[in-house]
Amino acid sequence: MLLKWLRNPSILAGLAIGTLVGAYPASADQAKKTTEILVAELAEDESVEDVENSEPRKGARVKPARKEESDQKGEPSGAAQHESSETEAEKTSKVAPNIDLKEVAPVPESPVEDGVNEEISEPAKPEKATSFSLLGSEVRPGTSSRLAWSPNIQIAGLSQPTPVLVVNGVNQGPTLCLTGAIHGDELNGIEIVRRTMYDLNPEKVSGRVVGIPIVNLPGFQQGSRYLPDRRDLNRHFPGSPNGSLADRIAHSLFENVIRKCDMLVDIHTGSQKRTNLPQLRADMNNPDVAALTRGFDRMAVVHSSGSPGMLRTAAVEAGIRTVTMEAGESHRIQEHQIDAGVNSLTSLLEKEGMISRMFVWGDPEPVYYDSNWIRVEHGGILFSEVDLGARVSEGEVLGYVADPITNAQHPIRAISKGRIIGMAVDQVVMAGFAAYHVGTEAEVPGE
Repeated sequence: MLLKWLRNPSILAGLAIGTLVGAYPASADQAKKTTEILVAELAEDESVEDVENSEPRKGARVKPARKEESDQKGEPSGAAQHESSETEAEKTSKVAPNIDLKEVAPVPESPVEDGVNEEISEPAKPEKATSFSLLGSEVRPGTSSRLAWSPNIQIAGLSQPTPVLVVNGVNQGPTLCLTGAIHGDELNGIEIVRRTMYDLNPEKVSGRVVGIPIVNLPGFQQGSRYLPDRRDLNRHFPGSPNGSLADRIAHSLFENVIRKCDMLVDIHTGSQKRTNLPQLRADMNNPDVAALTRGFDRMAVVHSSGSPGMLRTAAVEAGIRTVTMEAGESHRIQEHQIDAGVNSLTSLLEKEGMISRMFVWGDPEPVYYDSNWIRVEHGGILFSEVDLGARVSEGEVLGYVADPITNAQHPIRAISKGRIIGMAVDQVVMAGFAAYHVGTEAEVPGE
């Protein structure tokens, strides 16, 4: 069963489930506005190199598309893969075992009150799902299974496949892919994927959900962000069958799994001892992507067109609606950030019509941010005076750097009014180190 694998102590020991934090998304009324929004470029993963290369986006005025407009454009090109998938399924002789079904009592029928003669039109019956062909296996409708993906880059006798969890609902619908631990030291995403997948009952799902809790299995086993060849996997998509180790892994994942999906949520954390407020990174210039972000509850949205080689960038170019979710810091399991991620994915599934639940949306707050990094001017030990998510004013002291030799203390001040959406944890820093990421609510002309 999925649960047995997911509870394997050698893989996921100590994973925890938490409570909710994060910013709130725009309300349904706000989502329908076509008012122009100013947004700024932000590099992903927040490594030093990305921060250095981050520049303001040219032509910062964008118009988010209305939901009904994006619906009229039809399914993303990623959905076109289903037709070929079904053809492959007919040729596939291997049927994936149904290993995660849970007995659920049928929902009782609502009683009809006496004396009510009004005819009630029956809702249209949903179209039944078909088998889903993935990784050489056929997942039948209304079942879930655990498959194996291997990029075939290891010694044959020592090859260790990466588990892929699949839920194929009873009714037709879109295909959502969830990826965690593309960087092997980012643990929060593993638990977000695990909880989300385990919570799904395929008999009540429309569409398919594919979850890969640990993409970078070698890095995860070594507690490393990188692959064994010391490359960052999230800089090599869509990959190449004849390139470097990272190119080959990226190519195998992209061609065998990612292209089968209509939507993708790639889950990350902050890097280099930095932590992130739960947030989405999305190319808000893309109408389909902008519409997708409105399905996430209690998530700040930061515009980022993405860098070449990122999974998100490659997937969007392939016609797959994709966002990156950032939550917390690496090397740690953080319950608040995990719960925020699971909550937002549940709201996305409900928004896309893949599940039907009583979901209570949070109070809306501004979600689009301009942003800037505040760097320290002196080396020493960083001590923060503010918490992640705090709202700050221009000139406010965010923390200070103490010199352990001279006892000099150098304050770090906010250069603008905004909110702390990312920050370094208390640590030894050198001059120029990016310490605080301040997001500013984007100005909306006419409001």
